[in-house]
Amino acid sequence: MKKTEIPGIYKDRNQYFTINPVKGFKVYNERIIKIKGKEYRSWNPYRSKLAAALLNDLKFEIKPSNNVLYLGAATGTTVSHISDILSDGIVYAVESAPVSMKKLLNVCDKRKNIIPISEDAFHPDRYSSIVPRVDLVYQDISQRNQSEIFVKNMNRYLKKEGLGLIMVKARSIDVSLKPKKAYEQVCKDLEENNLKIKKIVDLSPFEKDHAAILAGY
Repeated sequence: MKKTEIPGIYKDRNQYFTINPVKGFKVYNERIIKIKGKEYRSWNPYRSKLAAALLNDLKFEIKPSNNVLYLGAATGTTVSHISDILSDGIVYAVESAPVSMKKLLNVCDKRKNIIPISEDAFHPDRYSSIVPRVDLVYQDISQRNQSEIFVKNMNRYLKKEGLGLIMVKARSIDVSLKPKKAYEQVCKDLEENNLKIKKIVDLSPFEKDHAAILAGY
C-alpha cells in the first residue's frame, strides 16, 4: 500500500484506498484490507465518479483539514471516502431525495465529520446557517440545470483560493449532443460566470458519457 500525492489516499496496483476510521463498518460492501492495525477501504471507480476521475489522472488538492460542500450526496458512497480523507475537516452533504437521505444518515451516524443536509441544492441560501465558506465544492447532480446549481453554490460558499469539481452527465445536458459537445457547453456556462476551467477528465470506461470538470476563480 503506497501513499499518493493526495494525503489520505493510498494506492495498491491500479486501485485506490482510504483508511477506514470506523473499523469493521462498510458503506457499500467495499473490500477492506487490514495492514498493521489499519483498515484500508477499496474505492470502487464503478461506484464512485471521483475514484474514476482519479484513475483517469485527475489531479487536485484536498487536505485533511479542508471543509467540503458535497451537492448530490446520494447514499454516501463517495461522501464516505471524502470523510476518510478529511481527518480534521467536515463534509457538508446536501441531498434532497428522502430515500437516499435515509441511507446517508446511516453513514453519518458512524462518522462525525459528515453533516447531512436535507435540502435542494438549487437554493443554497437555505443552508447558509449551517455551511461556512469551504475549500471544495463537489457536485454530482444529473439535471439539465446542473451548471446553474454549481455556479450558485460556488458563488455562495467557495473560498477565494478554493476549487470546484462538477461531475457532468452528458445526456442530462442535451440528449442530442455528443458527449464532448455537452462538456463544452458546461464549460462555456461556467466561464460565462467568471469561472476558470482547470481540467476536464473523461470518466470512461468506468462511467459512460460522463466527465469531471475542475474549476476555480
